[in-house]
Amino acid sequence: IPQSFTLKSYPNPFNPVVRVSFAVPELGQAMVHVFDIKGRELATLTDQNYQTGYYSVNWNAFAYASGIYFITLTSPNARLTQKVLLLK
Repeated sequence: IPQSFTLKSYPNPFNPVVRVSFAVPELGQAMVHVFDIKGRELATLTDQNYQTGYYSVNWNAFAYASGIYFITLTSPNARLTQKVLLLK
């Protein structure tokens, strides 16, 4: 059982699919979003209620240009952000 919220992306840099793994230590809503370097939201990977545990989702960035992106996990009690690099 996870003790805290975590967010990890693998591989990083990636081309074109990245696996986003996250841990939820308590029952509740968790959202994972992808933002570009200008702060525009590009994708919502998940937005639902989760039981305590470990989860993962994939982001296929085939339609996006090479560059830096930010993946953010948001819940009522945490907000974590990770920088990822898309190389084509």
